[in-house]
Amino acid sequence: MTFIFLAVAVGLSACGQPQQGASPASEGKIKVTATIGMISDVVRQVGGEHVEVTGLMKSGVDPHLYKASQGDVKKLEQAQIIFYNGLHLEGKMVEIFEKMTKEKPTVAVSRNIAEQQLRGWEGGEAAHDPHIWFNVRHWISATEVIREELTKLDPAHADDYKKHADDYTKQLQELDDYARSQIASIPEQQRVLVTAHDAFGYFGDAYGIKVMGLQGISTASEYGSKDISDLRDFMVANQIKAVFVESSVPKKSIEAVIEGAKKQGHEVKIGGELFSDAMGEEGTPEGTYIGMVRHNVDTIVSALK
Repeated sequence: MTFIFLAVAVGLSACGQPQQGASPASEGKIKVTATIGMISDVVRQVGGEHVEVTGLMKSGVDPHLYKASQGDVKKLEQAQIIFYNGLHLEGKMVEIFEKMTKEKPTVAVSRNIAEQQLRGWEGGEAAHDPHIWFNVRHWISATEVIREELTKLDPAHADDYKKHADDYTKQLQELDDYARSQIASIPEQQRVLVTAHDAFGYFGDAYGIKVMGLQGISTASEYGSKDISDLRDFMVANQIKAVFVESSVPKKSIEAVIEGAKKQGHEVKIGGELFSDAMGEEGTPEGTYIGMVRHNVDTIVSALK
């Protein structure tokens, strides 16, 4: 009897422990935690039914200023793999990522973009502009990184990840073509995008539109009265007719520029709200990466054309 009891106990214990080196898929979906919504969306597109994705930052959240809560740390600890943007976008989470790297795959989706393709950033802690998703071709690179890492973790479903990534990449290529043709339809002298902070540099470089932001690349940077007056004077001198607010940045700063231009006899309107560091609400077209970019392109063209 004693022998039978011990044998059963050992058997139950063995069943309760995952086998070392077993595919995560053998125990259900891969648990993924991603920082910004744009990354969460791509992971869902590539991973499909094989992943369970938890996003840390919701609609309207500014990643430059974001501090991880205890709940967020728990989500990171429970994940089998973590995806983040990198290039110091999530600047207040760097130490957490360094710690997690020792425990599990913790992957910057920007890693495969060649340094010469990254925009510089004078000042601040980072060397490069982190807003890579505004050049759709860079986001194709991010998609490939996500495919590579999911395949490493779960090789049994490599064919599915490849098919999903290929299908999504085709959609991204169509989006890239759409942005290029639509922005080109704006008369050249009117192709000036003025926003609250300098998040759209990659967009400007990729699609041929001049970009000016009141604040720097990070919303953590300060702006002063000279920044407001300089931007106001530029808009008056060049007869810029519209500025844009951002879903994740307070409107107060850009409204000061509008008021300053008005006092000089130049009417400037708000051309619409753009999504910069965060997507729209979940369940809306703008709550996806492709929908977010299309919304931005259509809003810009409608206001400036």
